[in-house]
Amino acid sequence: MTYDVAVIGYGPTGVTAANLLGAMGLRVVVVERDAEIYTRARAISTDEEVLRIWQRAGLAEQLKHDMLAERPLDFVDARGRPFLSAHPTPRGHGHPPQMFIYQPALERVLRDGADRYPNVEILVRHECLRLQQGPDGVELTALSTADDSVRRLRASYVIAADGGSSLTRAQLNVGYEGRTYEDRWVVIDTEMLKPWPDHDRLRFRCDPARPAVDCPTPLGHHRWEFPILPGDDEQHLTTDDAIYAMVSRYGISRDQIKILRATVYSHHVRFAARFRTGRVFLAGDAAHAMPPWIGQGMAAGVRDAANLCWKLAAVLRGELPETVLDSYEAERKPHVKEITKRAVFVGRIITERRLPVTRVRNTALRGLNRVPGFSNWLQDSHWIPVAHYSAGFQARPRTKASGHQIPQPWVTGPDGERVRLDDVLGGRWLLLYGGHPVPQPAWDRLGVPSLTVTPAGTEPAEGTVVDSEGVLLSWMAEHRAATLALRPDAYVYAAAPTGTQLPPPPAGFAPASHAPVPIAPIAL
Repeated sequence: MTYDVAVIGYGPTGVTAANLLGAMGLRVVVVERDAEIYTRARAISTDEEVLRIWQRAGLAEQLKHDMLAERPLDFVDARGRPFLSAHPTPRGHGHPPQMFIYQPALERVLRDGADRYPNVEILVRHECLRLQQGPDGVELTALSTADDSVRRLRASYVIAADGGSSLTRAQLNVGYEGRTYEDRWVVIDTEMLKPWPDHDRLRFRCDPARPAVDCPTPLGHHRWEFPILPGDDEQHLTTDDAIYAMVSRYGISRDQIKILRATVYSHHVRFAARFRTGRVFLAGDAAHAMPPWIGQGMAAGVRDAANLCWKLAAVLRGELPETVLDSYEAERKPHVKEITKRAVFVGRIITERRLPVTRVRNTALRGLNRVPGFSNWLQDSHWIPVAHYSAGFQARPRTKASGHQIPQPWVTGPDGERVRLDDVLGGRWLLLYGGHPVPQPAWDRLGVPSLTVTPAGTEPAEGTVVDSEGVLLSWMAEHRAATLALRPDAYVYAAAPTGTQLPPPPAGFAPASHAPVPIAPIAL
């Protein structure tokens, strides 16, 4: 059988791709080496933009059910006194700005989501040993680790989400450049037996003697991370006695936690030399790796899948030429590099061990933290970059709105129901008018649908969406855009001020009329 897309790897990036492609009605095969979900909780947080992506597959509410939201974070000194505190602020994506997760539970929900689609086939205990590209597809040779049988698959395109040690990337002879930090860290997952004061706050313990990450995770779990310092016995540091000794510094006793597992890992900064080789695309850790300080490693892979999947669907349906796939790297690589740079910056604050420097750090940041708005400024300047593509698939000339993802407020749809905006947009090309519609002949001839945003308080009507919270019209005014041409991922392809025409649609654009695959709900 020939598939539209083969996905190699079934971690968060691969399972997100399976859900998005499945919802678009594509024929998908997933090849995963392991039989079960990886039990170690690697990622510990995610953000509102990622939940917005999972919302497209109808999974956001179920996923949030198993998350901790709205938790503050503190950078504390050796005595546990905060010198910098922050509370992540929303950026308009319609979900809490930061949520702590328990990764095995999250992946279970995502895999259950992919099981809804009869057009998605999952092959666990299979390892992709070989890829061979041709002019119209890719042949994959997969070995069953259960019985050593060999299966040959054929797909039009391949998403390789098989991790930092990606065999696919090696087969493609794509370099993976960067650095590995000298310090190795022991990561400890525990079950919380008895809560302690402020157990639900994230603390970066910036102790020059031994820095640490002290992090709440949902479903009764808690995470600690400690560096392995010069002179430490790495094997001993993963024993229960050593772990209890380290956490006892924070007043945690043996009867308060049950140690589930302790694993040692290194921090990496890596980027694949290219994200695309012919019909094969690298995504997630196969394309990039970053330190964990701002919790964006998994999120970056989910964003990769979201950026790539709608483009693959458009090419496979004949809606866009294949050249649009080159924009995947052009859009994703700069963004993930900027996130990585910020992760490294935050890591330097946490792990600094030179006593004179830490004294200056603590005093300066404690003083600045008292300045109104400083912590918010620091998050905006040095935390997660705002979603924005300065290059890639967008019309020329660029405008202030180009390459931005529009916010997602609660709105009133044409049927009078209160919904999140993306549920009205429907993951399709769409013209969005912020006032009286101006005819757009080039777009209208192609049958691109449109919606008019009306002010809060107006009556719902066919072809309109009521801006119930006053967010959309304000955003459009701020970006000097009366008309927007939105891509299926709600990023602005083109914008025009009042009374003017949009730039023309992309070359070769031929939107097809297709019915989406019904998204079956997952019971809470």
